Amino acid sequence: MAGLVAKGGNLIAVIGDEDTCVGFVIAGIGEIDKKKEANFFVVDKNTPVPKIEEAFKKFVKRSDITIIIINQNIADLIRPVISTHTAPVPAVLEIPSKDHPYDVNSDFILQRAKGMFNPDEM
Repeated sequence: MAGLVAKGGNLIAVIGDEDTCVGFVIAGIGEIDKKKEANFFVVDKNTPVPKIEEAFKKFVKRSDITIIIINQNIADLIRPVISTHTAPVPAVLEIPSKDHPYDVNSDFILQRAKGMFNPDEM
């Protein structure tokens, strides 16, 4: 399966609800490597938080992943783990889901970026 590739031959990973993951896979980002590891992780109401954290950490460690897209409501579940990720690559992009609208005040990465330009806002 050919995935949508970022500049430099790197992949985009997705951690999200079923609708989000299916949408991105249909759009072409789905990739399963030779080790049978996918670059997407589907989260439902029964997914334990440690499994979500494990998926995030695995994507962060993979050298072929440049961007991690995650539903914001799922990011909120693993906020302590996301907040420890300070490297520019892979970049973490929080997006809304069908059932949970985007909350700008909850986006840790956006708040960090604002602080870079105006430290008084942190």
